[in-house]
Amino acid sequence: MNKLYLKTGIGLVSAVISLPTMAGVTIGDPNSDLGALTISGAVRANYQDKHYGESASDQKIKFDAAILNVAYESPDWFGKLQYRCYQYDTFCDFSTLVQAYAGYKLNPTDNITVGLQPILFGPGRYWDSSFYAGINNTMGLQDALDLGVNYHFELPSSTKVDLAYFATDGGNYHGTSKDSARYTANVVSSSDPLKTDLNEKNMWMARVDQDLKFLSTDDLKVSVGGSYWYSDIENKKTSADGNRNTWAVFNRINYKNLNVVLTGGEQKLTNKDAASPHSSTTGSFDAEYDVANKGFFYTVDTSYTFKEVKGPLNITPYAVFSGFNKKQSGFEDSQRNIVGVAWDYKNVSLYTEYVMGKNDPFVGGTSDSLAAGDDGKWNKLLNLMLVYNF
Repeated sequence: MNKLYLKTGIGLVSAVISLPTMAGVTIGDPNSDLGALTISGAVRANYQDKHYGESASDQKIKFDAAILNVAYESPDWFGKLQYRCYQYDTFCDFSTLVQAYAGYKLNPTDNITVGLQPILFGPGRYWDSSFYAGINNTMGLQDALDLGVNYHFELPSSTKVDLAYFATDGGNYHGTSKDSARYTANVVSSSDPLKTDLNEKNMWMARVDQDLKFLSTDDLKVSVGGSYWYSDIENKKTSADGNRNTWAVFNRINYKNLNVVLTGGEQKLTNKDAASPHSSTTGSFDAEYDVANKGFFYTVDTSYTFKEVKGPLNITPYAVFSGFNKKQSGFEDSQRNIVGVAWDYKNVSLYTEYVMGKNDPFVGGTSDSLAAGDDGKWNKLLNLMLVYNF
């Protein structure tokens, strides 16, 4: 089996989503009836040194991506749009819409949003502090965006609740693959007739996030929560519908500048495919790979921020441990562990991280890594990502 190399960083960009306040151009006033429109963006450069047991290192600085953000904010309405253009071999050989949604504020805490938006699963859109992201990102469980409607409300007991329906995934855009030119990892129609041909639809999600006030102090904040995801999995070969039953629980602990996030859960997917009942073909970032239908997943994230070390320079070391323990006999478990440091100075962020993957399609593995597995060896990747927000 040929190695499935992802040519650049896989794109978890909290530094881009949480833009510094000085980034972007704002027209209008968000507190006025007309509201304010903010246009911002980012460009990224990447250096990678791959240790995959064979010659695979880029070992040069490369342009990685250009990102356009448009946001609207008023007393009653809000909305966001983001489009990304990546360079693998040539400029914009892969590009994709990431999000496009509008929302209405029912009151200061409650709102309804409609459009292509983050799904309501796990502790939030991002489960960890790294740039490359844990293995659950490649599975399509974190930093995933689909097309639907979400109702968010909060109770006096410091309970946050989200109820959502997503009709379908975010779609396929510009790339070389048949159906995998997309930001979010979704089940896809494979270019290989021997693989699965699936579409996920009618996704129902619920999430409850509870602050534990009895454990909290001025310095300590603790919360726990859980989420559930049910959907129909349309098998285009057999014209039958399987389903997904997936759940997650999570715990956030913040003590001063120390943050710990624990996430774990179970994936159960039935695809109604007699030829491949234990795995489903998934696509993201213009690449296809198989993912085991059943197993337990986890992410442990720890970070500490040293604020204003020298002027506006913030330094955040972090460690991420993530894995997917598969239920199917003979399938090898997958892991991706990351240690790194994020350097934030005004509009510039630099991620310096070391990624270690086993049975990982995006760290020296194959298209079978997240299903049956590959050679089971640890592959290593030095990933440097420079982000300039404007």
